[in-house]
Order: sequence, then structure tokens, then C-alpha cells
Amino acid sequence: MFSRIVQTSSRQGEIVEVVLRNGWDYMRRLLTGGKVDEPKLPPPAVLRNILVDLGPVYVKLGQLLSTRPDLLPPEYIENLSTLQAEVPPVDWSEVEIVIRQQLRSPLEETFAAINYQPVAAGSIAQTHRATLKNGQEVALKVQRPGLEVVIEQDISLIRLIAKLVSQTDFGQYYDIVSIAEEFTEALRAELDFTQEAHNTDQLKRNLAASRWIDVNRITVPQINWQLTTDKLLVMEWLDGVPLLAATFDNPEFEGDADREREEISTMLLRAFFQQICLDGFFHADPHPGNLFYLRDGRVALFDCGMVGRLDPRTQQILLELILSIVNLDAQRCTQLILQLAPPTQPINRIKLETEFDQLLRRYYSLNISQVNFSRLVYEVLQVARSNKIRIPGNLGLCAKAIANLEGIARTLDPNFNIPNKIRPMMTEVFQRQIVGEAPLAALLRTVLDVKNLSLQSPRQVEMLLDRVTSETLQWNLSVRELEPMRRTVDSSANRLSFSVVVGSLIIGAATISANTQSSQVYWLSDVLFAAASFLGLWLVVSMLRSGHLR
Repeated sequence: MFSRIVQTSSRQGEIVEVVLRNGWDYMRRLLTGGKVDEPKLPPPAVLRNILVDLGPVYVKLGQLLSTRPDLLPPEYIENLSTLQAEVPPVDWSEVEIVIRQQLRSPLEETFAAINYQPVAAGSIAQTHRATLKNGQEVALKVQRPGLEVVIEQDISLIRLIAKLVSQTDFGQYYDIVSIAEEFTEALRAELDFTQEAHNTDQLKRNLAASRWIDVNRITVPQINWQLTTDKLLVMEWLDGVPLLAATFDNPEFEGDADREREEISTMLLRAFFQQICLDGFFHADPHPGNLFYLRDGRVALFDCGMVGRLDPRTQQILLELILSIVNLDAQRCTQLILQLAPPTQPINRIKLETEFDQLLRRYYSLNISQVNFSRLVYEVLQVARSNKIRIPGNLGLCAKAIANLEGIARTLDPNFNIPNKIRPMMTEVFQRQIVGEAPLAALLRTVLDVKNLSLQSPRQVEMLLDRVTSETLQWNLSVRELEPMRRTVDSSANRLSFSVVVGSLIIGAATISANTQSSQVYWLSDVLFAAASFLGLWLVVSMLRSGHLR
């Protein structure tokens, strides 16, 4: 298997060489056919070096893994969370070719000026500042040339490794093949800039309609759809500096810088809380490089390539789970985790609740300002992981977004604390869920439902009584785990019957041999003895192979 991977292509050979050079003995044993029941990961720093050496695709893989605390221990999550691709920018001559290929009109007729030096360079693309012919300042996000070929080669190797790991108990339990497919889909989605443009537009619409924040203080770039393609993203240029590098000396703001930092921290928390708990669509990568403080005092969110989506049921459970964590309620936390991710195998519920209680008890004596909420969320997910509960991937994205947000907020405002800020928002969310956005309309719908129920109930009761009295009522019962028990009982009964038959053959052969004087009938007893011996031996072998003798 090892030689097959190395010979597939020079790129894959390079990848394997990097992995082995960094001393990952597990991978060497796995690729050479060694049996490994559970993968032994290299130390966090070694794993990080491997991913950086392998290039942009594997940096993205590390960033994705940093959102899965249900798969990796805390030290790996912390190490991979800071993983960024340190790649040099591509020469303008190569970038220009890509831009000309994506434009419908000549480059000179579209732009009045372009800054050939990129303002940012990442693993997937680099960004240049430009001016359109109408004078509008825009940002050009251009995909790195030749990236698709390298990514497809890397994806093929990731899939091959996933199939190898899937042969282990670890790989089967965590469904490594599905995780690999999830990663490849996420990576290909990031290569399609039109998808990022749609995400940006949706986030802009959601924030603009918010009742939780001052919509004039937070913004998302406007997309230029006439020029945007799958490899070229053209958007509004927003002039500012990274949020954590800002001095907050905006003369238009009436107040001091400390108050400005506090208000921005609260606004960001409310904005992301709305995205996760109300909209079900959230920016999943709010690291410091994606948040800017503009010269007019607004905060801008960039890079919507990685987003998360939550269905209404998951939103509801997640909302209650956050509240149970804030209130340090171990019993409710256990119930909600099991609702959110039903176990694929029987678990010890008492043990799970005890571990949650031991975890949350460590925070009972702490002042609320001392609680690191994002770390507490990660630890809750780690307890679920240790109890073999598979958490949905989007929940990991939520935890990663909360961790990034809390880190930024605490840097801006050392006194910032999520539990203190989140309780009043929880109250408002639950009120909205009870009465809805339009209380009168919700009340009328409820009255109409009650009216329909009152009209239909007598007829349904009459039908039920008719079926009971006419003896046509049938009950369909489904008992969980009954089928495996039935198969076990059937197997035991078959073996018992088989044993009786073998014994009968032996007794019959012995009787014929003892009471028959004619030599012509002796062959019948020999045949019966041979058949009984063969069948008895077959029965013993099958019982030994089943492993149920003890």
C-alpha cells in the first residue's frame, strides 16, 4: 500500500515524505500494513509542523480539525486554532492572467487603477486594491493560479488515507470517510468564490434586519456581482485597520476609548448570538484578521468562506444547552447533549452525568468574571467525546466561533464576560420563541388550532370507539433491541435441535450395530456414525468460531 501511494504522483510522494520525515510512526505503520486499533497522533506541535509543511490544503484541514473538539483533545484544538498559512504572494504577472480570464471585458476598460502589491495573501487567494472606471474603490480577491490541480491531488490522497483509517475501530466509530468527504466539500466550496459572495450577501441582509444591534455600527462588504466569478471576488473596499490594532480615537464617537471597546465587544457578542441562535446562519471564522475597525467608527466582518448552518431543532437545543452551561446544571446538560447527538451505542448515562457534574463543579466557587466560557464549552464537548457521543460538526464550528469571539472581546475589554452578557439575551430569545415576532398573529393561529381541534375531536373519539367495539383495532408495537434477541434465541434453538439430531444418529447407529446379526446392515450403522461425527464436528467448530462458549 505504501509503495502504491508513493508512486501515484510526485505530489503524493512529497506528502508522504513530509509526514514520515516529521516522525509520525503511526502513519508509517499504517501505510506499511501494520495493524493499529486506535490512531496515535503525533504531539500537537509536530502535527502542526506537518500540516504547515504540506501546504495550503493541509493548513485548511488543520483549521477544520480545530473546529472538532469531539474528535481531538484540548491541546490539539488550542494548537491548531492558531494555524495560519504563511505563504508568499504570487507575482502580479501570474495574477493578472487569472483576472483577465475571469473578466468579460478587457482589464484596461474595467479598472482605472490596480495596486500590484497585494494587501493580503492567504492559502487560497490574495487580495489587491483597485479602482473601477466609475471611481469606486474595490477589493479584488483572486484565487492562486494552479491551485485546483494541487487540491485535487491532495483530496485523492486524503480520501485514500481515510479509507485506510476506516478499517480501524477508531475510523469506523467516528466515520472517518464521512469526515474526509465533509472536508473536501468545504474545501471545494471555498474554491468557489460565488458561494462566498452568496454567504456575504446573506450575512449582510441578516445583520441589516437585526433588532439586537445598532445596524449602523457593523457592516459587511457589498458584492459587485457584475465582476464576481468562481475565481474572482470583487467587493466594496472598506478602509480601516484590524480591530485589535485600532486605537479607537474616532472623533465622531462621543466618549472615551474604553467605553468604545466595551460597546464593540457587546455588539459583536450580540451579533454572533443572533447569527447562531436566531438566524441559524453564522460566520464561522471570526478571528482577529477578519474583523476590522473602519475609519468612520464601524466594525466590518470579512471572509465569509467558512460559515455554519443550524436547523431550528438544533438551534433550540443549543440555546438551552448554553443556558444549562451558564447555570452549571449538569443534569440538564446531560439531557440536552443526548438530544443533540443520540449515541450510536449504549452509554452509561449516570457516568456521563457524573462527569458533567465534576466538570461544572470546578466552576461553582469561581467568580463569574473568572469563567472562561469558551474553554468550558470545549470541556463539555470533550466529556461527550470521551463517552463516545458523536457531536454534529456544526456544533464544533459554533464552539470555535465563540472561542475566537471571546478572545477578541477579552482583549478589547479585560472585564468582558460572556455569561454576564448572555443571560439578558437568553431571556429575550425565550420571550420571542414563546410569543413570536408577531404576538397577535401567533395568538390568532393558536386560537384557530384550538378551534380545529375542538371540531375534529368528537369525530375522532367516535371513530376510536367504533373500532374498539367492532374488534378491528390493531396495535403495532415496536420493541427496541428485540430483533437481535430473537436472532440469538433462534440460533440457540437451532443448535439445540441440531445437537438432538446428532445424538439421535449416534444412538440409532449403536442400536443397529448391537442388535443386527446380518453383515449387510452393518454399513448403515457405519454411515450413521460417520454422519453424526461429521455433523458433531461441524457444530463444535461453528460454536468455537462464534465465540459464545463462555
